[in-house]
Amino acid sequence: MLGEFKAFIMRGNVLDLAVAVIIGAAFGKITTSLTEDIIMPVVGWLFGGLDFSSHFITLGAVPATYTGSLTDYAALKAAGVALLGWGEFLTVVINFVILAFIIFLLIRSATKLALRKDGDEVPADVALLTEIRDLLKNK
Repeated sequence: MLGEFKAFIMRGNVLDLAVAVIIGAAFGKITTSLTEDIIMPVVGWLFGGLDFSSHFITLGAVPATYTGSLTDYAALKAAGVALLGWGEFLTVVINFVILAFIIFLLIRSATKLALRKDGDEVPADVALLTEIRDLLKNK
């Protein structure tokens, strides 16, 4: 059984997946910092100094023993108050869109690079469309 496990772990797909997860986690931290430390402050500044991460709607009662600020999202959340944290959600959505766009750009670049490695051959459908375009242009 140990030998089978070793063979499973040493397969290329498993190692590639492990590397991808580690790099993805680190990349996620970079995009989170980009969103929280650069983009959202600029967006907040454009909208008059708003800090979206602290915008919320209180849904439940604040405990009588709570002595903190009623505008401190993190403290209220830690105290167990039911909150609708729409600002934090907006920040996470923007973080996701940035991450998805960067992944799109990476995959797009990798696809173009893979096409170039194949001898700079143009796909058959692109070549046909180019030929049709040239024929129409000459008429």
